[in-house]
Amino acid sequence: MLLTKAARRQALRDRPAAAAGAAATKARRRLPAARRRLDVVQAVLWLAAERDPGAITTVAIAERVGVTHGALFRHFADKEAIWAAVFDWVGGALDEVVRQVFAEGRDPLQTLQRLFVAHVGFVEAHPGVPRILFHELQRAGESPARLRLSELVLGYRRRLAVLFGAAKKARQVDSTLDAEAAAVLFIGTVQGIVLQSALFARAGSMQAHARRILPLLLHGFCGARR
Repeated sequence: MLLTKAARRQALRDRPAAAAGAAATKARRRLPAARRRLDVVQAVLWLAAERDPGAITTVAIAERVGVTHGALFRHFADKEAIWAAVFDWVGGALDEVVRQVFAEGRDPLQTLQRLFVAHVGFVEAHPGVPRILFHELQRAGESPARLRLSELVLGYRRRLAVLFGAAKKARQVDSTLDAEAAAVLFIGTVQGIVLQSALFARAGSMQAHARRILPLLLHGFCGARR
């Protein structure tokens, strides 16, 4: 069918937009593998904040990322590999939070205080993280993701224990303080704040709760400082 002059002019005007759209689509498809893997991890975290992590399907992940279901498995062998990558990201992101706090150059006790609030702030900024962690802990048996989670918690606990040891040497906490037990209590208190926030959605900011609880925690750590 012959086009009218007006139709031909419109077609010519539409060509650049169509070409730009095609180029953008092509660029999305050619994202570096590392960037695409990160997109998948972020999609899982967003989905976990919205729904039961156990109900997240690979189809839903692919749709959130904007790729085909088959393309998703060009970057991950299976769903377990995706979950393992999520925990790898969480570990790296939490390490960065710790690094930034240590970079402030404060004394051991001040660093512990800043780290406590920063840890809670990280969880509050990424609500999908605790939901995925608690979901993984409810699953029976071992998995690559569960192994990553164990390594993450143990590594963090060791760093805290070293920090509590430094606080003891500086006489900022009780000289009889069990540094390893203090590290466990530190992490457990953060988990408690997160759980309370999940149970009582209108309870307010997690960081606000952290600042209220922190003096009580420090009182237990410091004791008589003998």
